[in-house]
Amino acid sequence: MIDFIDDHRNVYGVGPICTVLPIASSTYHDAKLRQANPERRSARQQRDARMREAIQQTWEANKCVYGARKVWRQLQRDQWQVARCTVERLMQDMGLQGVTRGCAPRTTRADPRQAVPEDHVRRDFTADAPNQLWVADFTYVATWRGFVYVAFVIDAYARRIVGWRASSAPNTSLVLDALEQAIHDRQPAKGLIQHTDRGVQYLSIRYSERLTEVGIKPSVGRVGSSYDNALAETVIGLFKTEVIRRMGPWRHLEAVEFATLDWIDWFNQQRLFGPIGDIPPAEAEEDFYATLSESAKVA
Repeated sequence: MIDFIDDHRNVYGVGPICTVLPIASSTYHDAKLRQANPERRSARQQRDARMREAIQQTWEANKCVYGARKVWRQLQRDQWQVARCTVERLMQDMGLQGVTRGCAPRTTRADPRQAVPEDHVRRDFTADAPNQLWVADFTYVATWRGFVYVAFVIDAYARRIVGWRASSAPNTSLVLDALEQAIHDRQPAKGLIQHTDRGVQYLSIRYSERLTEVGIKPSVGRVGSSYDNALAETVIGLFKTEVIRRMGPWRHLEAVEFATLDWIDWFNQQRLFGPIGDIPPAEAEEDFYATLSESAKVA
């Protein structure tokens, strides 16, 4: 109502407008004084103003992808005492919202004649420690110069992305390079399980031999069931929603690579993940090793 009066006061005047609405002109003038002097606002209005600023900063610091629940969780981590309904109300007033997912693309091309390893996971993507279970998959991104393919390797314990690679070809080298990065960075002990779908890239001789060399046990889901590699599908779905669909169109491979690198760093170090207690993957792993260290000292 105050905005309406502001928009028409030069034509009709404040008094006549207030008579028609009806609203006391003193109410309008008091509202204008509060706008000009924040100290005259009510305690709730002053708190809302502070919360709006904190919400805006939190939303922008997390790539503008968080919805109200994630923003609320991050504010709690930053020591803000605020109700979730308040965050929802203010975000709606501010026109802020999280990104929503679309349908995941299909990249798996299985060879029905090819022998495959057993499914050692059977849709149970839980792990008691890092480097017990990895999942892997890849997706594609349309660019002005053709398709770009991005492969991921994810540690199931904290949902941390431990290896990735982008390429213009969906071949064995793509998924093998992502695996090599994960092996180099994590140095896993023998007995680690890596679960994939039945894509020919993951069942190739080169890929299978590399798994055997480092003592990684392969595990493969069934054809045509996204649930059999649900964790990898989830992470790729977040990648497509939070990066590809939100920031496109994409010019070339290099642009996709840079954006993916930036997103993975944020994903691992900052993004709150509900299944691990609304903390970032890196923090979940740090907590695990800290607890392990304390247990060793006690023993």
